[in-house]
Amino acid sequence: MRIIGIDFGERHIGLATADDRLPIAVPLETIRATGDPVGDIARAVEEQGAGTVVFGLPLTLTGAEGPQAQRVREVAAALAERTTATIDFHDERLTSAQAEHVPGGKGRRDAIAASILLQAYLDTHR
Repeated sequence: MRIIGIDFGERHIGLATADDRLPIAVPLETIRATGDPVGDIARAVEEQGAGTVVFGLPLTLTGAEGPQAQRVREVAAALAERTTATIDFHDERLTSAQAEHVPGGKGRRDAIAASILLQAYLDTHR
Protein backbone atom coordinates (compact mmCIF):
# COMPACT_ATOMS: atom_id res chain seq x y z
CA MET A 1 0.00 0.00 0.00
CA ARG A 2 1.24 3.50 -0.82
CA ILE A 3 1.39 6.19 1.83
CA ILE A 4 1.57 9.94 1.22
CA GLY A 5 3.03 12.38 3.71
CA ILE A 6 1.98 16.03 3.60
CA ASP A 7 3.78 19.08 4.93
CA PHE A 8 1.02 21.69 4.67
CA GLY A 9 2.30 25.25 4.65
CA GLU A 10 0.70 28.61 4.09
CA ARG A 11 2.21 29.00 0.60
CA HIS A 12 3.43 25.53 -0.39
CA ILE A 13 2.44 21.95 0.30
CA GLY A 14 5.15 19.32 0.26
CA LEU A 15 4.27 15.76 -0.65
CA ALA A 16 6.27 12.61 -0.07
CA THR A 17 5.51 8.98 -0.70
CA ALA A 18 6.44 5.54 0.57
CA ASP A 19 5.34 1.97 0.17
CA ASP A 20 4.57 -0.02 3.31
CA ARG A 21 6.56 -2.97 1.91
CA LEU A 22 9.70 -0.83 1.67
CA PRO A 23 9.13 1.87 4.28
CA ILE A 24 11.48 4.54 2.93
CA ALA A 25 9.99 7.97 2.35
CA VAL A 26 10.98 9.92 -0.76
CA PRO A 27 10.06 13.48 -1.74
CA LEU A 28 7.32 13.54 -4.38
CA GLU A 29 6.41 17.12 -5.30
CA THR A 30 5.57 20.57 -4.02
CA ILE A 31 2.25 22.17 -4.88
CA ARG A 32 0.93 25.66 -4.20
CA ALA A 33 -1.45 26.14 -1.31
CA THR A 34 -3.61 28.47 -3.42
CA GLY A 35 -6.59 27.48 -5.57
CA ASP A 36 -7.93 24.06 -4.60
CA PRO A 37 -5.23 22.43 -2.45
CA VAL A 38 -7.60 19.67 -1.34
CA GLY A 39 -8.28 18.80 -4.99
CA ASP A 40 -4.56 18.82 -5.75
CA ILE A 41 -3.86 16.53 -2.79
CA ALA A 42 -6.76 14.23 -3.78
CA ARG A 43 -5.28 14.02 -7.29
CA ALA A 44 -1.90 12.97 -5.85
CA VAL A 45 -3.57 10.39 -3.61
CA GLU A 46 -5.35 8.91 -6.62
CA GLU A 47 -2.28 8.99 -8.88
CA GLN A 48 -0.17 7.27 -6.23
CA GLY A 49 -2.89 4.80 -5.28
CA ALA A 50 -2.36 5.78 -1.65
CA GLY A 51 -4.33 4.07 1.06
CA THR A 52 -3.06 6.32 3.84
CA VAL A 53 -2.38 10.05 3.99
CA VAL A 54 -0.30 11.39 6.87
CA PHE A 55 -0.60 15.11 7.55
CA GLY A 56 2.14 16.83 9.47
CA LEU A 57 0.55 18.45 12.48
CA PRO A 58 2.33 21.73 13.26
CA LEU A 59 2.49 21.82 17.03
CA THR A 60 4.13 24.47 19.13
CA LEU A 61 7.32 23.60 21.01
CA THR A 62 5.12 22.95 24.06
CA GLY A 63 3.01 20.48 22.06
CA ALA A 64 -0.07 22.69 21.77
CA GLU A 65 -2.11 23.09 18.60
CA GLY A 66 -2.30 26.58 17.14
CA PRO A 67 -4.21 28.11 14.20
CA GLN A 68 -2.11 26.34 11.54
CA ALA A 69 -2.80 22.95 13.16
CA GLN A 70 -6.52 23.74 13.00
CA ARG A 71 -6.15 24.61 9.29
CA VAL A 72 -4.41 21.26 8.69
CA ARG A 73 -7.25 19.42 10.44
CA GLU A 74 -9.81 21.26 8.28
CA VAL A 75 -7.97 20.34 5.08
CA ALA A 76 -7.66 16.73 6.25
CA ALA A 77 -11.41 16.59 6.95
CA ALA A 78 -12.14 17.98 3.49
CA LEU A 79 -9.80 15.40 1.94
CA ALA A 80 -11.54 12.61 3.85
CA GLU A 81 -14.74 13.57 2.02
CA ARG A 82 -13.01 13.24 -1.38
CA THR A 83 -11.05 10.02 -0.93
CA THR A 84 -11.28 6.64 0.74
CA ALA A 85 -7.71 6.88 2.06
CA THR A 86 -7.17 6.67 5.80
CA ILE A 87 -6.16 10.03 7.26
CA ASP A 88 -3.58 10.21 10.04
CA PHE A 89 -1.50 12.91 11.71
CA HIS A 90 2.08 13.08 12.93
CA ASP A 91 4.00 15.77 14.79
CA GLU A 92 5.96 17.80 12.24
CA ARG A 93 7.89 20.09 14.58
CA LEU A 94 11.22 21.13 13.10
CA THR A 95 10.87 19.17 9.82
CA SER A 96 11.22 22.33 7.73
CA ALA A 97 14.34 23.29 9.68
CA GLN A 98 15.78 19.81 9.08
CA ALA A 99 14.95 20.03 5.37
CA GLU A 100 16.97 23.24 5.09
CA HIS A 101 20.11 21.23 5.85
CA VAL A 102 19.64 18.50 3.24
CA PRO A 103 22.32 18.80 0.54
CA GLY A 104 20.87 19.49 -2.91
CA GLY A 105 17.46 20.27 -1.45
CA LYS A 106 17.23 23.85 -2.62
CA GLY A 107 13.82 24.41 -4.21
CA ARG A 108 12.48 21.11 -2.84
CA ARG A 109 12.42 22.05 0.82
CA ASP A 110 8.68 21.41 1.28
CA ALA A 111 8.76 17.97 -0.36
CA ILE A 112 11.88 17.08 1.64
CA ALA A 113 10.16 18.22 4.85
CA ALA A 114 7.23 15.95 3.91
CA SER A 115 9.62 13.02 3.43
CA ILE A 116 11.24 13.68 6.85
CA LEU A 117 7.77 13.75 8.41
CA LEU A 118 6.67 10.59 6.61
CA GLN A 119 9.87 8.74 7.53
CA ALA A 120 9.36 9.62 11.20
CA TYR A 121 5.78 8.35 10.95
CA LEU A 122 6.93 5.11 9.33
CA ASP A 123 9.64 4.61 11.91
CA THR A 124 7.18 4.98 14.81
CA HIS A 125 4.66 2.59 13.20
CA ARG A 126 6.96 -0.35 12.49
